[in-house]
Amino acid sequence: MGNLIDIIKSDVRYEDSLKACMNCGICTAICPAAEFYDYDPRRICDTVQRGDEEQIEKLLRSDTIWYCGQCMSCKPRCPRGNVPGAVINILRKVSQDMGYYKESHMGRQQVDLMGGVGSNILNIGYCVHPDVVFPEKHPEQGPVWEWYIKNIKAVAPKFGANYHGEGAGALRTINPETMEELRNIFRVTGGMDFHDTILNGPHDE
Repeated sequence: MGNLIDIIKSDVRYEDSLKACMNCGICTAICPAAEFYDYDPRRICDTVQRGDEEQIEKLLRSDTIWYCGQCMSCKPRCPRGNVPGAVINILRKVSQDMGYYKESHMGRQQVDLMGGVGSNILNIGYCVHPDVVFPEKHPEQGPVWEWYIKNIKAVAPKFGANYHGEGAGALRTINPETMEELRNIFRVTGGMDFHDTILNGPHDE
């Protein structure tokens, strides 16, 4: 492709994220994800630093960049001041912008996440709300959750929640003015376009 590295370097976070990786491997040694997955932040930083377009594109189309849990354990431990976790964030953004994320299993999980949490924020003002955590779709919650949903109007106030009430309190209804302000923030910052991109793919596809 010939310009992926230029796109990566144009990200405002790049200059402070990848200064001079010397391949010491400390980031990989400390990385929790590296212990459980085929994931090596040292190798990723090396690939980006070398500007290997073919390997970078392979990364953008793979599950690899989605294994990072963003704990940033790598940041304070790098002797050169690199931030592999931030490099991963840049690669994820480029993968999203290019539509490559749809070619990996881990990348495609974003569609479900954005259709759930992302849409929840825009529709009701909450990332997660009992009204949208359906027992049939979340059996891992067990029978207690199903009971809670059935009895939420009586139970929620006992926890101090203002379920669908006006004013302050958890689980309150977010008023229309606040919801419109929230959506405007998404519009101005590009969040609305990003939401649409993840759900429907890049506009130039």
